[in-house]
Amino acid sequence: MIKTIKIGTASCGLAAGAGELLEILRKEAGDIPVLEVGCIGHCYAEPLLELVTDSGSVFYSNVKADEKSIRSVLSLAPEGRFSIPEKRSSKEMLKVTRLAGKIDPVSYDAYKAEGGFSALEKALAMSSDALVDEIKKSGLRGRGGGGFPTGNKWQFLAAKKADQKILICNADEGDPGAFMDRSLMESVPYQVLEGMLIGAHATGATKLFIYCRAEYPLAIRNLKLAIKELEKRGITTIGNRKVEVIIKEGAGAFVCGEETSMIASLEGRRGTPRFRPPFPTDSGYMGYPTAINNVETFGNIPLIVREGAAAFASVGTEKSKGTKIFALAGDIKCPGLAEVPMGITLAEIVYDIGGAEPGTVKAVQTGGPSGGCIPADKFNTPVDYDSLNALGAIMGSGGLIVIGQNRCMVEAARYFLDFTHRESCGKCTFCRVGTKRMFETLERITKGDGLETDVPFLEDLGKKIKKGSLCGLGQTAPNPVLATIRYFKNEYDAHVKEKKCPALECGPLVDVAIDKSNCIKCKLCIKNCPVGAVSDSFVIDNSKCTRCNSCIEVCPKKTISRVEKGSGYSAVSGQL
Repeated sequence: MIKTIKIGTASCGLAAGAGELLEILRKEAGDIPVLEVGCIGHCYAEPLLELVTDSGSVFYSNVKADEKSIRSVLSLAPEGRFSIPEKRSSKEMLKVTRLAGKIDPVSYDAYKAEGGFSALEKALAMSSDALVDEIKKSGLRGRGGGGFPTGNKWQFLAAKKADQKILICNADEGDPGAFMDRSLMESVPYQVLEGMLIGAHATGATKLFIYCRAEYPLAIRNLKLAIKELEKRGITTIGNRKVEVIIKEGAGAFVCGEETSMIASLEGRRGTPRFRPPFPTDSGYMGYPTAINNVETFGNIPLIVREGAAAFASVGTEKSKGTKIFALAGDIKCPGLAEVPMGITLAEIVYDIGGAEPGTVKAVQTGGPSGGCIPADKFNTPVDYDSLNALGAIMGSGGLIVIGQNRCMVEAARYFLDFTHRESCGKCTFCRVGTKRMFETLERITKGDGLETDVPFLEDLGKKIKKGSLCGLGQTAPNPVLATIRYFKNEYDAHVKEKKCPALECGPLVDVAIDKSNCIKCKLCIKNCPVGAVSDSFVIDNSKCTRCNSCIEVCPKKTISRVEKGSGYSAVSGQL
């Protein structure tokens, strides 16, 4: 017998059709309660339903929004049942995300019933000094990318004497494709707020800001509802002072992930970095002492206080304690969120959790668009701040993109530079002009116009940009280029010296060919070509072809493929 139905209506679920599914489900479920929950991390399986029965939970994945499919699910049919892969579940360690996808995100009572705010109660019974010391003993490092010890940052702020002290939650998450912070705000907003209130007690902060990108409307909605409920219950009063919690909607500027740029934006100015010192803990928002931590960092705080610093520090490596949430994307079977203990290897994340087949992956890029690319032969590297830095990559906020064997690493570097050079605030000459010149050079190489001086130029300029930039954007922007040159120099040589793309991904360096010996003349390639490059005699005019792959994707016999430019393709016969 079904007791409750849970449906994931975080952004990933809604994008997969959970909204339409919910409407039909409420009509078909009758008296069975239907509960909207957040994301459990298995974004590849959305829309996802959890049916809580007398004998336990039954999951159904990729449920279609029609009456027939829902009736089948409600009958507990075996078809469509979803089981979390055993390898994945054995590698993950759900700490920060323990309640994500399990409770109603905006229900105070649901969070309270699961131990919510017990950490805040415990923290309020401690002195500020003792609380800061507990965070220091835990070894928690900032999950926003820099990895600065959280306890030290709080100690700096706590030591300041001022009329006001500011604590900011960096929820901007400017990395394209990354969604760890968004998921926590959508799924467990009370947990994030509890961490911030504990931080307010530890540091003496009087005003709390959540700097959240405006493109996260569901996260903002849930946070606002949670803040309103906490204010109504008097929970935002810490000791004898009322702590104000303010949401500031940002425009998603990548540079505003840097703390002084974010402070400028909060003050109503253009988001650009400034020189330090003074550091924000000395002079930050409106000149007041200020500390900034990201969403995942605050999400860890209730765990540390509730379970104790020693328990937290028992997980991870010597210099990287606790767990880390990664947003897995790219060439894998199971994209989504994964929370893993620090020290797990890249191989375990990519193959056991992401579901990629060994031999199909060329590299991973960690740390967002300004992270470095790590080749598959380095996948036994433990995932921690120092090990990734040694490979020329960064932890970042937790974006992890898997790059398959069919991808071109030169094109990958060009793709990431296309983003970072556009996101430069323009303040530093090396970042503003240098990243643009690197991008232009990569554009030329991928078009087959590269010069033998280009690779040394990229290496030299990349190092100078890192040294000559004021903030983390410029200091890390060259990483994808420098890392791909370091590990995949052969691909650059092929592009520059041989005018070839080994992965057949760079359009100007390939032709598209039809193998007429297997063609069944279904004309799907002709009908789907947007530029009319396929003739009625099944010949592809490569002077017209845009290499969009439409014909390759629709061909039922897979007779159309990319080939090396000038490799023997005949424009007359349309075949090799």
